[in-house]
Amino acid sequence: MRVLVLNPGSSTLKAALLDDAQAVADALVEWPAGEEDASGVVAAMLERLPSGADAVGYRVVHGGTDFQAPTRVDDALLERVEELDELAPLHNRRAAAVMRAGLAALPDLPHVACFDTAFHATLPEDAWRYALPVPWVERWDIRRFGFHGLSVAWSVGRAAELLSRPASELRLVVAHLGSGCSVTAVDGGRSAWTSMGYTPFEGPMMGTRSGSVDPGILIRLIDAGVSGDDLADGLAHRSGLLAIAGTSDAREIALRAERGDAAARLALTMFGRQVAASIASAATALPAMDALVFTGGIGEHSAAFRGAILARLGILGLPASGSAGDDDAVLASGAPAILVVEAREDVVIAGEVQVLLHSTPESG
Repeated sequence: MRVLVLNPGSSTLKAALLDDAQAVADALVEWPAGEEDASGVVAAMLERLPSGADAVGYRVVHGGTDFQAPTRVDDALLERVEELDELAPLHNRRAAAVMRAGLAALPDLPHVACFDTAFHATLPEDAWRYALPVPWVERWDIRRFGFHGLSVAWSVGRAAELLSRPASELRLVVAHLGSGCSVTAVDGGRSAWTSMGYTPFEGPMMGTRSGSVDPGILIRLIDAGVSGDDLADGLAHRSGLLAIAGTSDAREIALRAERGDAAARLALTMFGRQVAASIASAATALPAMDALVFTGGIGEHSAAFRGAILARLGILGLPASGSAGDDDAVLASGAPAILVVEAREDVVIAGEVQVLLHSTPESG
């Protein structure tokens, strides 16, 4: 089966055409500033890829409690994904727009949504529950959902291959570090703890997102007259590495830090401290730790950022020297091992699409 995978981000649309998990072609289109209609972006993407897809799969960031498995796209799903946009404002509405455009452009194919939150459906209650008043929790379905699940699922499979051990035996900490950052503890292939929460804001600082902050700060800002819209924009678009270094480009920050730039050094140090703290927290959810897996754009490609993190994790038995390396590499083979894995959500999505369509009669 050939599956066209569409992965909408906050500023780009990535696509890949896969034939039984083997990439045939891929492409990336920048999302025009201020453009909400996805039809033109999807059309431009389809022009760059060969035809012949048998199905279309989409990455959707937030599935709430409604979607904990791949689901065929229909009007009800689209409406619910749009409703969940308030919990993932950088992603869900755009994903819904891309799905609508995909349905219009390829009406004869089956379309399947795959959710980043689904992997974390196995979180135990002590990991997903917030210590908040029960009426709030029940009215607004407040819980830790977790994100980057498709990336984590791929990392678990690759770690099993790189370590020559069954995934069911491995106790892993997966650090997905990119424009968004999360850390997940995986025990025998199941999510046991994760740093992102009700929304993709929680956890360590990110490219332009704040990560976790004292809620008292937000209360203070609201009391001082900062609007909800300005608060949301500031937390999502004007915080994180950008707020400290003036840029969210990890390569630029690493280069400036090496040259002695104070703001870049501070950003690198803060990032290393916060991600290391998340990794240490994740490790407490496991009976032992077999490997730390770095993935995502920063995790895969920035030795400087990995080094800033590992320098703080000697207490976990991780060598600070394991900061160099390339994609799909074993940087340190001791216990715990250190791995670098290329993020391949597209392969996971294509596999989930095939499993769903082969198991349902309407797949044709």
